[in-house]
Amino acid sequence: MNELNKPYDEKMKKTVDVVVSDFASVRAGRANAAVLDKIAVDYYGTPTPINQVATISSPDPRSLMIQPWDNKLLKPIEKAIQTSDLGINPQNDGRVIRLSFPQLTEERRRELTKQVRKYGEGGKVAIRNIRRDAMDKLKALEKKSEITEDDRKELEKELQDMTEKRCKQIDDLTAKKETELMAV
Repeated sequence: MNELNKPYDEKMKKTVDVVVSDFASVRAGRANAAVLDKIAVDYYGTPTPINQVATISSPDPRSLMIQPWDNKLLKPIEKAIQTSDLGINPQNDGRVIRLSFPQLTEERRRELTKQVRKYGEGGKVAIRNIRRDAMDKLKALEKKSEITEDDRKELEKELQDMTEKRCKQIDDLTAKKETELMAV
């Protein structure tokens, strides 16, 4: 790979990583601590992710147990989960908060599949935007006579190959997540 294209490949790779983390936050009927990653609790005036103020464990495949390090955080954590779009009602027993993940309905599975596709499409759009920015940069370099037309065409072909590779990667991840969601 040419040195001029390396930073763009890194950006594309990071975009794929963002899509993977977005997919992890979509719950698939099984308890997964990653669904709590985007939920922040007010900790001494600072919005802080739950996993930084509590221990999260999974006692069985369909539930999560959140044990805050400071018992004063039980109510704020419970409130943060209720106001999030998680769709699960937390049970607070005074020491820990339990989240029970119900079996997903067919309708909910379809909604989540649409959400996954949206995340995937957003990732592919971001990758194409990176390609467009790179192409503009290459044209500017050719205009300044820093690279030749042949070099530009070769670099653009390499960029296109990188773009197709990363978009295929996102398509594969999307299909895998959809299969996971639709499995009963």
